[in-house]
Amino acid sequence: MEAVLRPVIVFGGAAVVAWAVAWAVDRLLVRMDRRRPQTPLWGLLRQGRVPLMAVLFVALVRGFFGSTKLVGNGRERVDLWLTLIMIAASAWLVLRASDAVIETAAAKYNGVAHDPARARRVRTQLTLMRRLVTTVVIVVAVAAMLLQFDGMRALGTSMLASAGVLGIVAGIAAQSTLSNLFAGLSIAFGDMVRIGDTVIIDGEYGVVDEITVSYLVVLTWDERRITMPVSYFTNKPFQNWSRGGQQMTGTVYLHLDHTAPISELRAKTEEIVRASDHWDGRSWSLMVTDTTPSTIEVRAAMTARTPDDIWFLRCEVREELIAWLRDKCPSALPRLRTTPELPGKEL
Repeated sequence: MEAVLRPVIVFGGAAVVAWAVAWAVDRLLVRMDRRRPQTPLWGLLRQGRVPLMAVLFVALVRGFFGSTKLVGNGRERVDLWLTLIMIAASAWLVLRASDAVIETAAAKYNGVAHDPARARRVRTQLTLMRRLVTTVVIVVAVAAMLLQFDGMRALGTSMLASAGVLGIVAGIAAQSTLSNLFAGLSIAFGDMVRIGDTVIIDGEYGVVDEITVSYLVVLTWDERRITMPVSYFTNKPFQNWSRGGQQMTGTVYLHLDHTAPISELRAKTEEIVRASDHWDGRSWSLMVTDTTPSTIEVRAAMTARTPDDIWFLRCEVREELIAWLRDKCPSALPRLRTTPELPGKEL
């Protein structure tokens, strides 16, 4: 009878104590959350009650397992498995706690930030920080679990004996990975590019959709996703249209005949720009910027609040100017002269 009661008492008691402590901590977090509703930390920490219960249960079982007398010579193997479970549960608890802290920081900053650019920068930094913490915790947990095996400790000793050669090999093999890692940290804390920024990379126009410690995803205007290593952004030039504010100046180039009525074209450009909802009201202009033996180059410039607005405004101005020239002044469109123009007669 005693052989049955001892395991029941140990496992049952451990489960009850673990549940009671986790319940008490959960009630305390609920009370703190009600007292400070402006801080979501306490509510988010409640997500760790299950891993907390697992840690407490395994710790209690491991501490009192000897009194159950369930195993004899296999005690070391049981202790090994309990230790592995303890390490895994502890890592789970640390990840939940770190997620709660990072989510709280993000929510707190979003509630007071009035600058969208700074909000995107902080969101980028917190996203990379979360993934870095997750990676470090998982690596440490796996390493701690592997070190519990005698074979792994012996392997580690032999590897340390040849650390010089292995270090060189590992350094060469991990050069690209480490480069991307440090590039990701540079992007996160150097404010080079942020989630939500409008960028042009190798002629592709898009918005930064995701940033990790090793790669960056750009969502293009036609809904394609371009995945690039983050080291690209530290080694090659790219355009960031959102840095320093989103307002932009756009241009439209027209190649016209030398007889084009520039003053009338300038007035029509002003009419189109002022009537557009995409214009921000700052400035516009129309100038002849170049000439060739057969055409002149006319540049219309206008401003807008965002990259999307400037794109639509440029298309609108280009389309309406071409339509106006076609209907009202077709002679201004480029022509190939094959015969000399007769005096007083238009070709």
